[in-house]
Amino acid sequence: MNAPLRRVGVVVMILFGLLFANLNWVQAYKADEYRTSDYNGRVQVAEYERKRGNIEAGGSALAGTEDTGGQLRFLRTYPEGEVYAHVLGYKPVNGAAVGIERIENDFLAGTSDQLFADRLKDMFTGDQTAGGNVLLSLSQRAQETAFKELSNNRVGATRGAAVAIDPRTGAVQALVSMPSFDPNPLASHDSSTAEAAYNKYEADRNGPLKNRALAEVLPPGSTFKVIGAAVALENGITRDTRIPAGPVYRPPTSGTDIRNAAPSICPEDEVTLIEALTESCNTGFAKLGVQFGAAKLKEKAAQFGFEDEELNVGRLGEGGLPVAASRTGDIQNPDGSDDQAALAQSSIGQNNVRMTPLEGALIAAAVANNGSQMRPYLVQQLLGPDRTTNYYTAAPRELRRPVSTQVAGDLQAMMVSVVENGSGRNARINGYTVGGKTGTAQAGENDDDHGWFIGYVMKDGQPLSAVAVVLENAGSGGSGEAARITAQIMRAVIADAGGR
Repeated sequence: MNAPLRRVGVVVMILFGLLFANLNWVQAYKADEYRTSDYNGRVQVAEYERKRGNIEAGGSALAGTEDTGGQLRFLRTYPEGEVYAHVLGYKPVNGAAVGIERIENDFLAGTSDQLFADRLKDMFTGDQTAGGNVLLSLSQRAQETAFKELSNNRVGATRGAAVAIDPRTGAVQALVSMPSFDPNPLASHDSSTAEAAYNKYEADRNGPLKNRALAEVLPPGSTFKVIGAAVALENGITRDTRIPAGPVYRPPTSGTDIRNAAPSICPEDEVTLIEALTESCNTGFAKLGVQFGAAKLKEKAAQFGFEDEELNVGRLGEGGLPVAASRTGDIQNPDGSDDQAALAQSSIGQNNVRMTPLEGALIAAAVANNGSQMRPYLVQQLLGPDRTTNYYTAAPRELRRPVSTQVAGDLQAMMVSVVENGSGRNARINGYTVGGKTGTAQAGENDDDHGWFIGYVMKDGQPLSAVAVVLENAGSGGSGEAARITAQIMRAVIADAGGR
């Protein structure tokens, strides 16, 4: 054989070898990926032949299915539209699911290993057993109240969030982000309808698809003073100890004065710690921060949950909706020493301090629960297609213990004083003990301030709910309105629990 033919033969053999290797690669290693691909039409048809399980709360289906009789037989529906959208997410025909639809997709679709026995039974009966059902911890009344009150807030805010948690268990009672979206068109079998809806939401500058309750981090303002108060209580100061205050404070090395929100707030040279929190005394807490140093402030914030990059909310310890990490930010000079000007600002929840609404609720929950912060969760139970087989029930567990019972008790008394005597009066509920802290956070030189409130409600010493509400760029009156909305959510939790 001459040399040119030999070279052609070698090339052909190499090409056949590569083709054979690629065939084995596809069959042995890529089969599952191609089989489950969102772009595999046969998989889509097969997936929609099985009725997807419900997502429920309080006995009502929040996500269900309709039989269309079409090639894609079952259509995913969301009867409550926008109210539960950021919890449920949506299941699109083309693309990945989001929200609870994503994290519990296998169980809802019936493909979970837990449901193997049901699929095995189908092989003999010829049936297509429906997927499993996911029961959430949400209080319907609290969720719907949070959505309504945020949407109709009295200060004209267009963005915000609310989170309510049972301090004793970590069960999420309400989780709302504003603005919201309607998941129904996003789950449409008409690809043009689904694409148009998605593009519309993506183009909205207010970001309706963003879960602000879990993913938005904002300066917390004076709500962060609860952490500063905890530092003080653990370092020799009692709630009745007099601390330096005054109308103005210029931190060392800073040319910027820290002032109180109004001349009537702690103009005295000294006030007690409980008075400082009640009045929201900026100068007092800025001086405390500089006195105790950045390390203690950052450490205590971390003990309450700041810097946690692994927290999620779904099943306990088994993945879930991701939660953005809250941050205390950099409070150091280039040589590693404390930047005292930054420290003073950070101590009142400004500078680079950033917090999610969920973290705000967790802070209030830990105080209300005598220092024990429970791991938050949304999935209460997983029931099989027959609704009698229970595959999972949430077993509450402690996440961390940021403060002792004694310190938590002092913080409770101080937060109750904020509601009874200070800026949190809008959160009062007759017949119940409510504690909390308002926060007005500067958002930028040309932007209106954010309004915050974090708080809890108790009856006969038992915590019933811990809530955080933020109204972004709400301006004057934002924190007072956040406190009012918090009280409404708490009332809804109380009513849903039978007024206990």
